[in-house]
Amino acid sequence: MTNKPVLLDTHVWFRYQVTPARLRPDALAAIDEAVLHNAVFVSPITVWELALLERDGRIELVGGVKRWTTRALAQPGINLLPYTPAIAIESVHLPPPMHKDPSGRILVASARIEKMTLITADKAILAFAKSTGLAHVRA
Repeated sequence: MTNKPVLLDTHVWFRYQVTPARLRPDALAAIDEAVLHNAVFVSPITVWELALLERDGRIELVGGVKRWTTRALAQPGINLLPYTPAIAIESVHLPPPMHKDPSGRILVASARIEKMTLITADKAILAFAKSTGLAHVRA
């Protein structure tokens, strides 16, 4: 397990809130441990992605994205990570093999700048994390 704060990728945050059993046991344990230390973070880009997924009919959020997000962010141990200029700049300058998806780049940059463990199942992000030493847990 990690003592670092964790940053949740969009699908991880959604699953943790809705169907936590669908997460890998080590990912779930890392999140649960971080919750106890008030050290689970979600990026504003994650909220944006959820809003897009809901708008496009790919997910259904009980009460709509605004209500769902408000309730999910009010859960103990869950925090909204600020999107800072340092994160924006880092997201543009990530080395290869990071893919070009802006939201993925922002999440990786956030984890790097804030020295967090990123929890994701995104294969491209996992490959980047492995090649660059970014702390990560496969979801």
